[in-house]
Amino acid sequence: MSDGLTAAEIAALVGGTLVGDGAARLVAVAPLDRAGPDDLAFLAAGRYLPYFHASRAGAVLLTAEHRDARPGPATRILVDDPHRAVLAVVQQLYPARERIPAVHPSAVVGRGAVLGRDVAIGPGVVVGPGARLGDRVELMAGVVLGDGVVIGNDALLYPHVVCYAGTRVGERVILHAGVVLGSDGFGYVPSGAGHQKIPHVGRCIIGDDVEIGANTTIDRGSVDDTVVGPGTKIDNLVQVGHNCRIGARCLLMAQVGLAGSTHVEDDAILAGQVGVAGHLTIGRGARVAAQTGVMGDVAPGAVIFGYPGRDRRETLRAIAASYRLAAIVGDLEEMVKRGKPAKG
Repeated sequence: MSDGLTAAEIAALVGGTLVGDGAARLVAVAPLDRAGPDDLAFLAAGRYLPYFHASRAGAVLLTAEHRDARPGPATRILVDDPHRAVLAVVQQLYPARERIPAVHPSAVVGRGAVLGRDVAIGPGVVVGPGARLGDRVELMAGVVLGDGVVIGNDALLYPHVVCYAGTRVGERVILHAGVVLGSDGFGYVPSGAGHQKIPHVGRCIIGDDVEIGANTTIDRGSVDDTVVGPGTKIDNLVQVGHNCRIGARCLLMAQVGLAGSTHVEDDAILAGQVGVAGHLTIGRGARVAAQTGVMGDVAPGAVIFGYPGRDRRETLRAIAASYRLAAIVGDLEEMVKRGKPAKG
């Protein structure tokens, strides 16, 4: 952590307008409800005003709409977008740790492997024969790279990442702990003697500027390649099946599961726990809401929700109708009772 910034320095950094004490020194970023006099907080929306009114933050990033909100911290920095502004400040208050280029004595580097300039290889790392690492690559403890794996410049692999043979990882990629790339897909041919395994000879290819969360698994292709496009961000605990194609700048959130040969086009967003059946296409820019079960192709730009996934507004209307159903059923039962002839 740095020794902090003054409120005036932060205002200059984010191009904001300072209101209050420019000399106030801030050494950390904290949420409104837990911030103290040495912390910078931010107010992103009006629904958080109760937290702002009670906050002890030394300064707050907010929009001009809330400039005069009372009570609240007196030192305020007016910006167009508090979220973007706080990102710029975080990079200054929490500088990246120093990376020391070196190869740990316990690392194993296979025959014919090529290491780029200024690589950092941690304890217990295994780099397979014929693997190639770009410049400034960092492999943390316990990373395993199979034969012929290629890692692009400035990639960062956290502990215990495993890349099976033939995997290709682009530049500036971040792979968090426990990521597995290029394992065999779930493919079998049923027979009288049991389930015969389908050989997987395709590759797993990860584009530039991709980030993949902890314990996510992306299978290699069977005969085709599994591909993740540039700029895509994948959360923790995501499963991507064999032969899937994910486009550029997509967002896949926690516990998404893609069955084999799914095609997700550019700029699509799949929220948490979305499940997609195999051999389907999610169109460019589509939005799939949390816990949706996708059973058919999704049109470009569509917003779907529910199980099975349908147009979001249609699903919400159906849910609202189901909530009214209990009362309607009660009325119907009462009508039936009144309409029955008396016994005897």
